[in-house]
Amino acid sequence: MSLHEVEGSRAERWDRALAGSLDRLLVRSELLEHNPLRDSPVRPLFVYRPPDRGRPLPSVYLLQGFGGRLEEWLAPGASGPATIERLDAMFSARECPPALLVFPDASTAWGGSQFLNSAGCGRYLDYVCDEVVPFVDAHYPALAAREHRGVSGKSSGGYGALVLSMLRPDVFGAVASHAGDALFECCYQPFFPLAARLLRTHFEGSWQAFAQHARAPAVSWREFPVLFATYGMACAYSPDPELPEVPLIPFDSVGRPIEEIWSQWLALDPVRMVERHAEALASARMIHLEAGSGDEFFLDLGATALSNELARIGVDHSLELFDGNHDGVDERIPTAVRTLVSSLQ
Repeated sequence: MSLHEVEGSRAERWDRALAGSLDRLLVRSELLEHNPLRDSPVRPLFVYRPPDRGRPLPSVYLLQGFGGRLEEWLAPGASGPATIERLDAMFSARECPPALLVFPDASTAWGGSQFLNSAGCGRYLDYVCDEVVPFVDAHYPALAAREHRGVSGKSSGGYGALVLSMLRPDVFGAVASHAGDALFECCYQPFFPLAARLLRTHFEGSWQAFAQHARAPAVSWREFPVLFATYGMACAYSPDPELPEVPLIPFDSVGRPIEEIWSQWLALDPVRMVERHAEALASARMIHLEAGSGDEFFLDLGATALSNELARIGVDHSLELFDGNHDGVDERIPTAVRTLVSSLQ
């Protein structure tokens, strides 16, 4: 398997001045061909190179949240400059050792893949680990070893960073999770009754009717974000083995969990995965968890529960709960990247 750059795409660069450089590539994935959701195997891939890049460099992979697009890393936020500008300023000021930053795309028609391999949406874990990473190592001055490669992300990207570090410790040697999905009974289950009510009100209780509506060209996932998120995450966590592109929903028409399906989701909860992947976690050079103390999805509780599990099995890590909500993580990403890079030297 291999990843192929689409001809001519390397010429497209971001049009705002940076001290470093940002390549905005298009690549074609063999692993994402013929995925069950019929999403395009041609994906954007952004690679940032710092001003000081005269030697092989460690790399940090940054993963987007559910429903996110790579362009959002380039967009100014409510709190100020774009994330890429904050990161570039940090490298330009030599506040951080030089490193490559890689932004892979793992979005789907339903919003996101959770960076997992799933019969319901495709092999996105393998796409990142077995296609994007070798491509970057071959085309950029990257130190091609897990000891020099870290992964970070926010929200569902934070979840992706956690599971990639647990499931593929041969690829990633350090992890930072910003409000990553964890403790599923707190971050997901409270939305089951809301989703059930929306489905009843707008689609006569039919997920099939919602899916037909959602596939219309002009429909955005932001129209019914709870339904899109439920359906998209079900594609990742609980695909129907008989008809993979139609997921199994983990609750009934009044929002009560269906235990045999909900248990499939819980098995992929990072808090519950810790015990099974203790050796991989113990081998990490750095594990950093953080979330806003007022996170709307209770991911501060998820980070705390995950920290408690790591402490229970004796895995060194750091936890920071900051004064803020779910949207407050963007401006904190450069600090975490700096700490990651320092651990990957």
